[in-house]
Amino acid sequence: MSGGVDSAVAAARAVAAGHDVTGVHLALARNPQTYRTGARGCCTLEDSRDARRAADVIGIPFYVWDMAERFHSDVVDDFVAEYAAGRTPNPCLRCNEKIKFAAVLDRAVALGFDAVVTGHHARLGPDGLLRRSVDHAKDQSYVLAVLTRAQLDRSIFPLGDATKAEVREEAARRGLAVADKPDSHDICFIADGDTRGFLAGRLGEAPGDVVDASTGAVVGSHTGAYQYTVGQRRGLHLDRPAPDGRPRYVLSITPRTNTVTVGPAEALEVSQVRAARPVWTGGERPTAPIECEVQLRAHGDVVPATVTLDGDTLHAELRRPVRGVAAGQAIVAYRSDPAGDVVLGSATITG
Repeated sequence: MSGGVDSAVAAARAVAAGHDVTGVHLALARNPQTYRTGARGCCTLEDSRDARRAADVIGIPFYVWDMAERFHSDVVDDFVAEYAAGRTPNPCLRCNEKIKFAAVLDRAVALGFDAVVTGHHARLGPDGLLRRSVDHAKDQSYVLAVLTRAQLDRSIFPLGDATKAEVREEAARRGLAVADKPDSHDICFIADGDTRGFLAGRLGEAPGDVVDASTGAVVGSHTGAYQYTVGQRRGLHLDRPAPDGRPRYVLSITPRTNTVTVGPAEALEVSQVRAARPVWTGGERPTAPIECEVQLRAHGDVVPATVTLDGDTLHAELRRPVRGVAAGQAIVAYRSDPAGDVVLGSATITG
């Protein structure tokens, strides 16, 4: 129970479904003062109090589990290391993979619980298939697609058949004070939302060149290549405009030479994506290319593609070019289905 409306209603629905439910809030900060303040829906002392009050209203036991060290090593350190390597991580996805459905699930099973219930907006039906939420605007299947079959088998997502508005209305009917609490959107461990400053404080300054892709000319400088991500346009601080006067975008980041390469928007287009460490839960792992749809970033557009699995690598041939595909993000494959788009599998983009 994060302290937000979704996890509170998920807990209430689990009780109503006849489950013996215990509420758990995760303490994730080594020093809570370094994380966000205020009731934001996740990861603050105020959120812990909101979660406890919701548990009291629902009538379930409530505990706080200290996961700070595991969270720091598996999510925060990973976040910094990925940026240092020129990739763009998704910390929410990593938290699901390593904390909520690994560390928490492992402890829960050891204590005799059967499953972890969360307020994620996704559906997990009797067939065991992970599907998009009915509320596509709030769908979180993308950040859950990294879960293995064993993890999904011990997961319950009670909110997948409801829109966010319906969840808030239900919370109000149940007398939950978090009914109107704003959603959490920021990275919980970056208190002021300044990702660039957060990374600079941990990686230090590392001056380097910004290079034009078409001419090879140095057109600017930076104080750390980790401050940039593929597709970025703002904050480049270039010394001279492009000859055609058009905006430049970050095309690639090369940590080995500490170089950021920029160019026109059309140079961002890719038609092929390669990814590593595929997880396949939407049926038997395919032995031949399959036609499906893929999503390349959280809340990104869905693109028709041909996907091939080759050992520990996933290849996707996109039916139309996509801009701003960043290494470190996930590619998630979906199959259209009348009962809701089914998650077939995911992998981490490498190029």
